[in-house]
Amino acid sequence: MDILWEFFISGNVYNLFAFPSECNFSGTRFNLDLVKLIKEDSHNALEGSTYSRGCWMVLIDAAKGGATEPPDLSKHKADFVVISFYKIFGYPTGLGALIVRNETAKLLKKTYFSGGTVAASVADSDFVKRRAGVEEIFEDGTISYLSIASILHGFRILNTLTMSAISRHTTSLATFVRKTLSAMKHENGTHVCTLYGANSSKVLFEGMGPIVSFNLRRPDGSWFGYREVEKLASLAGIQLRTGCFCNPGACAKYLGLSHSDLLSNFEAGHVCWDDHDVLCGKPTGAVRASFGYMSTFEDASNFVNFIKASFVSLPSRTPGVNTLRGTTISPAIEGIGRANPRLKSISIYPIKSCLGFSVSSWPLATTGLLHDREWLLRSTSGEILTQKKVPDMCHITTLIDLDLGILFVESPRCKEKLQIKLKSDFPVGKDEVNIHPQRYEVEVYHDEIDSWFSDAVGRPCTLLRCSGQQGYACSNRNRISRLCRDLETKMNFVNEAQFLLVSEESVNDLNARLRSNVQHHFDGELIQVSTSRFRPNLVVCGGEAYAEDGWRSLRIGKTEFISLGGCNRCQMINLSLQGGKVQRSNEPLATLAEYRRTKGKITFGILLRHDDSTGKHSDAWLHVGEEIRASLA
Repeated sequence: MDILWEFFISGNVYNLFAFPSECNFSGTRFNLDLVKLIKEDSHNALEGSTYSRGCWMVLIDAAKGGATEPPDLSKHKADFVVISFYKIFGYPTGLGALIVRNETAKLLKKTYFSGGTVAASVADSDFVKRRAGVEEIFEDGTISYLSIASILHGFRILNTLTMSAISRHTTSLATFVRKTLSAMKHENGTHVCTLYGANSSKVLFEGMGPIVSFNLRRPDGSWFGYREVEKLASLAGIQLRTGCFCNPGACAKYLGLSHSDLLSNFEAGHVCWDDHDVLCGKPTGAVRASFGYMSTFEDASNFVNFIKASFVSLPSRTPGVNTLRGTTISPAIEGIGRANPRLKSISIYPIKSCLGFSVSSWPLATTGLLHDREWLLRSTSGEILTQKKVPDMCHITTLIDLDLGILFVESPRCKEKLQIKLKSDFPVGKDEVNIHPQRYEVEVYHDEIDSWFSDAVGRPCTLLRCSGQQGYACSNRNRISRLCRDLETKMNFVNEAQFLLVSEESVNDLNARLRSNVQHHFDGELIQVSTSRFRPNLVVCGGEAYAEDGWRSLRIGKTEFISLGGCNRCQMINLSLQGGKVQRSNEPLATLAEYRRTKGKITFGILLRHDDSTGKHSDAWLHVGEEIRASLA
């Protein structure tokens, strides 16, 4: 939104008023007459503020608005204008420009210099002579000449289409979408969509740009989270931006978030770019659909049809509140009554996001399966590496020999197999790592091991081993349960719980649905998934599909477990290793979204916690073939 920025230069007082020509959050266009008003009548415009004295300069941020309706500087004589070629053309990325009036350029000062901006300098004394041209002074370093050459082609496209035609085209698309969304209602008559920016004051604002910013509500008035919208849109081949769009001021204004709301959310662990889209009954961000000169009416129509199909409640369906069982699936109670399933396989994943290994029996620890997710890889910038960010991690295989006390690691990129002794090969130091919302104490290995993993993933990284949980970043007084994992038990580097259980029958049903989708739509390649696609610790067989959804607790052999509910699925299950290459697709997540979606989550499998009320975890083992007895919720 509009920003008032006081800016002083020694000797004379200059004030700088900066505002965007178009709000990137709501799409509201600002009245460019503000330029003349501030420059010629600042005293009245600022209502007698102490800052109204002096000479006022005006900057228009046209990074967003310049893409479809650039300001006419012959009418609106701003001193500075900022533009982004990326937003205008789509390419080149990262290149923009500051347009400065010649008579204003002399006011710009620099206290430093770097390559290409000086005519002469003396290394051992305070002498520098800057170049004469304003662009020569401020263009530090080597310019991206190839990107600049690309701009010529972008301007040729704009000149061919003309900006007036682009403006009419994009405005019509956005208007169509905005009107269609505002008219959508659930079967009970409640509105589906809350639009932002459409009812702004006409004194400061002038029309709407080619973006539509909104949030969606369920029939009961609760919010669909923007992450849910984004996830489903991606599966439908629609790209949206979600969150606050790097505009926290407008975000707080339009969403009605007070200072206490923002601080409370942060204290509870919510930060930008995370998945916590609804807190304390309020959305933390929004959904934005943007249109450019390359957008078509078909794009806009497909988008509104997607919203209607995925989020509008009709008499025959209620999106987002599915029963989590297909209509052809027997109820969980019947499954339990007829047969007790058995444990078919046990898998351990020592290094987070790398391949695991299966065993016939394995001991339990206070953190779950012994050594499960006990290690992880961290980049030199502090980022935790996962398959979603580094798909090649699925090439790294692991195996633990408990008798030898060695973790074996192999990678096709490394000639030698890595051996890490579980006890004596311990690290050279200790560190801390935050995996939201948990803080861990970790141990760091020597350079040789880090070098091996850096070669394996193709980027510099370090191997860390969990040595204990130090504390929680989740504030209990806020009681925002969605931000907190299972806080009652110790865990290694897992996302939500100690164990993940998947049913073989549930996977078989999913594969039947995948086959049916291909047969009915005649498009795309048949994709069949194995249980390993979901990276479960425990696979059970012998019961009914989705019977696990109804389990409150279960006993495997003599070991007790408590169910923590369904496992929320993400794009990671769409990655598969085929022919030595990592393949991406929309499946099986797209099919799961059709019948396994509830309250913002697409679930498959259940999360478990070891019930250690007896205190005998150190003696407990799991064995393949053990019978499972479950208690129903």
